[in-house]
Amino acid sequence: MSEEGRRAKFPLGAAVGLEELDRDPHNVLARLREREPVTWIPALDGWLVTRRDVALRAMRDPVSFTVDHPRFSTAQVVGPSMLTLDGSEHGRHRDPFARRFRLDAVRESFTDLVETETERLIDAIEPAGEAELRRGLAGPLAAAVVAHALGLEGADRTAMLGWYDGIVDAVTRVTAGEPVPATGREGFAALRASVEPQLAETTGRLDPDEAVSNLAVLMFGGIETTEGMIANAVLHLLSHPGQRALVDEDPGLLRNAVEESLRLEPAAALIDRYATADVPLGGESIRRGELVSISIAGANRDPETFRDPERFDVRRANASLHSSFAAGPHVCLGMHLARLEAHTAIGRLLERLPALRLDPAHPSAPRGLVFRKPPALRVLWDR
Repeated sequence: MSEEGRRAKFPLGAAVGLEELDRDPHNVLARLREREPVTWIPALDGWLVTRRDVALRAMRDPVSFTVDHPRFSTAQVVGPSMLTLDGSEHGRHRDPFARRFRLDAVRESFTDLVETETERLIDAIEPAGEAELRRGLAGPLAAAVVAHALGLEGADRTAMLGWYDGIVDAVTRVTAGEPVPATGREGFAALRASVEPQLAETTGRLDPDEAVSNLAVLMFGGIETTEGMIANAVLHLLSHPGQRALVDEDPGLLRNAVEESLRLEPAAALIDRYATADVPLGGESIRRGELVSISIAGANRDPETFRDPERFDVRRANASLHSSFAAGPHVCLGMHLARLEAHTAIGRLLERLPALRLDPAHPSAPRGLVFRKPPALRVLWDR
């Protein structure tokens, strides 16, 4: 089908712009899910999937929908890694890191560190009665944990967050059709220089280039997922006083509140696959090599699975059915660690700062085409 034919067949998709997907995508995603659940988006030069069942099918079928393609944004920034390979090569890249991120290993190796670092960071901000939590708590906590996981305890945390910012920005720009910016290359080079001394004891059968690429993925994935999920969950709780009161009354609801926040606003909102052959998907005909972008944000609000999907409900019985850590062979390696950090940080914030509230002088909302979180999250509390 010609580009003109696709625009005629998918008028809603043809009208979608990248700014809308970056700023506030949920209304347009709901319309697409209802009327064009697999649609052609000229602004992405690819397909967009918004219905949950179709999204899950694509994520769970690496034979038909692969990450191993020259256009894949992360590979352009950091090179081939577990995130950008399928089949046996995916396993070879992922296996050296998998054991340390299993649930039992995470609890054993990271619980004390996460608790100690959380207390230290809250101690640092508490006297002021105000803070910007994304970079005052969520980002530094995630950076400290990732530094420990990668053997970079001696690295400057501010510099490390700078590398991460450069890599994440580069991935977002490439997704939007731009070339890899110099800041992305510089961030990756700085990471490489820092991790090279530890490579021999880290990565089994991987050569140095492969090891560095995977460590870069673990760094930006570990920081981005955790920083975003903490910031988004705090924003949701503070924006919904009735729901926050339920968690205050029953702290056992916190875990489900975090899952509900992940459902409502996934830190990673969009993931890419490429068709390995001409293949049907959701009633549409995908051609070999075409981009299939899967909207996790759209799938997570599918009313076929989630009743009243726009509502933040800390008691939602099936909140954990979200797809915010993806599905299939590329399910997030660090999801247990990210949850540990989020549960600890948010729980301690609510306990230690019971009057915690959003700063009305600095309103914020999540943004981002690929990675969604508030650019800043300013809060107040009583000293």
